[in-house]
Amino acid sequence: MAATTSRALELLSLLQSHRHWSARELVDRLGVSDRTLRRDVERLRELGYGIESARGSAGGYRLEAGTGMPPLLLTDDEGVAIAVGLRSQATAGLRGAEHTTLSALAKIEQVLPPALRRRIDALQSHATVGAGGRGASGRPVPEIDAELLGLLALGCRDSERLRFRYTDAAGEESSRVVEPYRLVPVARRWYLLAWDRERDDWRTFRLDRVREVFPTRVHFEPRPLTDDAARDRVEAALRWRERSVKATVIVDLPHPEFADYLGWYGRDVTAHGATQSVWPLEADSVENLLMGLMWMPRGVRYRVEGPPEVLEFLAVQAERFAAATRSE
Repeated sequence: MAATTSRALELLSLLQSHRHWSARELVDRLGVSDRTLRRDVERLRELGYGIESARGSAGGYRLEAGTGMPPLLLTDDEGVAIAVGLRSQATAGLRGAEHTTLSALAKIEQVLPPALRRRIDALQSHATVGAGGRGASGRPVPEIDAELLGLLALGCRDSERLRFRYTDAAGEESSRVVEPYRLVPVARRWYLLAWDRERDDWRTFRLDRVREVFPTRVHFEPRPLTDDAARDRVEAALRWRERSVKATVIVDLPHPEFADYLGWYGRDVTAHGATQSVWPLEADSVENLLMGLMWMPRGVRYRVEGPPEVLEFLAVQAERFAAATRSE
């Protein structure tokens, strides 16, 4: 019976992880016969799972939407992600659904193993909340391993020194020993703010460049640091490291409309009278500054103010663009 139950749960996990499975794929994955597979499918149907089946060469099985929600099988990382999201929503307040949010959170947390609960506690208390909004850039964002995020959050929460390998923007690799303080999301990337013991100063580490994290089990006395102060330090470090060219864009759109259009990237937009907005732009080169202007809404007039080399570059590029559209 135990083997049968375990096999049925494994089948359910497979059905939940993929939209459609052929019968042959499931038989091979589970190591059972066609007849046993059909019996396991029937057991899941008796438990309330709607499972569609199709015959023929393209036949197989898939979960279908039902009238109710049967139990779900979640991986550890999925459970952590859902619990953290529910905790954040409960503290932020979901208007009209406060009871539902707390009820769902209670049901998940009462069955979480202690190790997962520790990861969730650490993530919730030592990851600052970033600014939301729509992204205006289509550039891919590096994925962060959930286990790495949880491990670093535990180091922040427990004030435990960490050792890891780090690759900087120039591609140089080094070994670091740090006192971790906060995980801070900026522009859809995660950063660790930590006190670097060898450099005797604050340092900001991009998480997709961190690897081989080793908890030392050596604890430290944390310096007083608020979430706002941590975010300010990270943003200041990023500006110092990555920005070198600046310009100001005066846009013929009211502040609320233009800021809403840019989403997160319009967080620094200010009003310029009732009908215009001011957008400060920063980039690591004049070429990338020009790319920022490509996100201006069509049909809206604007002018750029900045250093002579920036204005000259824009004028030259404007002429090149115009020449590229002329017929010979």
